[in-house]
Amino acid sequence: MKKLFLSISFILCGVLITAQPISSKKLNTPEFKFVTETIDYGTIEQGSNGLREFNFTNIGKSALVISEAKQSCGCTVPTPPKEPIKPEESSVIKVKYDTKRLGAFSKTVIIYSNAKRAEITLRIKGNVIAKKPLEDLKSNSPIY
Repeated sequence: MKKLFLSISFILCGVLITAQPISSKKLNTPEFKFVTETIDYGTIEQGSNGLREFNFTNIGKSALVISEAKQSCGCTVPTPPKEPIKPEESSVIKVKYDTKRLGAFSKTVIIYSNAKRAEITLRIKGNVIAKKPLEDLKSNSPIY
């Protein structure tokens, strides 16, 4: 009986030790607050400007450092800020999509950082249509 009591006591002590409250280190971590985590390009013409920006603020208690930004394919190029973002400071992550490719698209960019959410997935989507031929543009212009 003593062995059973001792075994249960050790198990309970182990559970209690691992159930510690969140450490102060975790409370002081930086934290992203994005305006949006998805940007919809809508329908755009082939060859148009494919650059968009994800705006965010560090709402944490320490400097936010982005260590890496990985894209889902070579047609998307992310450009995160290189310098640390101080608490309550805002910044942008630029994403450029290659609009030479026709058709619907949905791409992701994964941001790795020292934030509370260490890995964040940002999304871009839209549809690239062919440019109208010059003759179509001329025929639709008003005659003076």
